[in-house]
Amino acid sequence: MALSKKTVRDLQAQGKRVLVRCDFNVPLENGAITDDNRIVASLPTIQHLVKHGARVILCSHLGRPKGGPDPSASLAPVATRLSELLGQSVPLLPDCIGEEVTAAVAQMNDGDVVLLENVRFYAEEEKNDPAFAASLASLAELYVNDAFGTAHRAHASTEGVAHHLPAVAGFLIEKEINYLGQALENPKRPFVAIMGGAKVKDKIQVIDSLLPKVDQLVIGGGMAYTFFKSQGHEIGTSLLDADSLEYCKKLLDEYSDKIILPVDIRIAPEFKADAPSTVVAIDGIPADQMGLDIGPQTQELFAEVIRKAGTVIWNGPVGVFEWDAFAAGTISVAKALTESGGTTIVGGGDSAAAVEKFGFADKVSHVSTGGGASLEFLEGKALPGIVALQDA
Repeated sequence: MALSKKTVRDLQAQGKRVLVRCDFNVPLENGAITDDNRIVASLPTIQHLVKHGARVILCSHLGRPKGGPDPSASLAPVATRLSELLGQSVPLLPDCIGEEVTAAVAQMNDGDVVLLENVRFYAEEEKNDPAFAASLASLAELYVNDAFGTAHRAHASTEGVAHHLPAVAGFLIEKEINYLGQALENPKRPFVAIMGGAKVKDKIQVIDSLLPKVDQLVIGGGMAYTFFKSQGHEIGTSLLDADSLEYCKKLLDEYSDKIILPVDIRIAPEFKADAPSTVVAIDGIPADQMGLDIGPQTQELFAEVIRKAGTVIWNGPVGVFEWDAFAAGTISVAKALTESGGTTIVGGGDSAAAVEKFGFADKVSHVSTGGGASLEFLEGKALPGIVALQDA
């Protein structure tokens, strides 16, 4: 399923003011950017517009400010990093709407780039307020949405402005939809999905959407213990999503040929980075211990399935990868992806953070920039920020 929307290639952008919604929601520590992946991912669209003589007005949210100015959520560090990456000055304007911003935009020359201040300093952004969307749109003559990470949200800067201006997709959105769409519509087989993370209920819709399509569904992480419990195993103090027990039982009855669960687990007496750990078979978890990672036999089992796959989608770590003692399982999955000859897609969120942390990000086919957006896409939901764009 290729993207069926117009893209930035279809624009006559020379001399035009173009509002570009990017996803610059990057992690900050003491005001410094700790991971600039999302900024780098936006460069192809920005550079294309600059090359074609557009006047580029970038906008984004950052963090969760409470609908008012918050210095800790300012996009100033992003403007600095963008200036370095683009090799030209990208001034941060003091606001995202208003007379001062309108005046600054009016002074722009062809090929200039400016960045508006955090759109979420206005509560109207997340409410998709029509007047706020109109104010944003009034700055420009064309609109490009390249923020895949927020495409599942109908906000003023992602959906509202598209009703006021000719609206197209940027290269990042095109790439995301083409990779994820191709995997769902026409995957090279075997098609394997790996689901991890904490709770089954967070993944029910995506599991329901994927199970009929995949050849194998590999389940790890906190989710696995609810499946074990549904089979009657003792899971000790491991994560349990009690409301999903019946669901897990039903899945195992219906799809026992497709679902692959861990066979051994690394357990510890408490949820601590330095807790002493041991490996047990899945029917050997003591009542006072909890599972925090998959064991070595499971690592080998999962890796074998992944290496034989034609297409792999991975969403969610298989252990507490933030702690070295419980990272081996997640590392083994990431490594197996790089050894697969197939198309390997990492579905944003914690899985993306893991492949980045362990140095595998550039060795997989595609790392999605959108955790929630990629999940909703895999669930088969329409993404409002993309629906609102002009059809090709």
